[in-house]
Amino acid sequence: MSRSLHDQTLALAGLCQAATLVQQIAHNGNCNEDSLETCIRSLFATNPASTLDVYGGELSDIREGLTVLSTVLAQHGQPQDVEILRYVFNLIQLEAKLKRSPDMLDVIGNRIEQARHTASHFGYSHSNLLGNVASIYADTISTFRLRIQVTGNPQILQRNENADKVRALLLAGIRSAVLWRQSGGHRWQLIFTRKKVISHARELLR
Repeated sequence: MSRSLHDQTLALAGLCQAATLVQQIAHNGNCNEDSLETCIRSLFATNPASTLDVYGGELSDIREGLTVLSTVLAQHGQPQDVEILRYVFNLIQLEAKLKRSPDMLDVIGNRIEQARHTASHFGYSHSNLLGNVASIYADTISTFRLRIQVTGNPQILQRNENADKVRALLLAGIRSAVLWRQSGGHRWQLIFTRKKVISHARELLR
């Protein structure tokens, strides 16, 4: 098993975790706080020693993402699975656009650094930080013509705290998409290595 496959699987798990939390919030108005914190914390891991360190250093931190990755990629016939896959592939597309926009990358990087003090003071799941990160997404990624259509309960999505969580998680998903590309991942390859990724994700869950 190649190191790149291991790193790609971890990054895809991070991506799937962000996508499934977006889905949970959009439909139910809540999600697992520990999984949310892992995703948001990944935005501030700018000099990690390993891919796993981006998510906190423990496989348990991205267990939800690994579970989703090992099931959704294998059985994408259920409506909820199709929705998660749509988010995942849209985030990969947005990251590809972002890569070609160095000025926007600089803006995002600078504003994340500015938000680091808020993160250290309040914690990664605090509403102040989530609102801050959500505004970064709204001011940058949301300006692309390609936009992610989040489906769910309109009443839930209209609440500011839920909208902030969704936008913050989408930015975290793009962070994982960056990590996936940096470890050698690309869209066509995912089609051909899907079974290997699923198998490795299941190994990591044991």
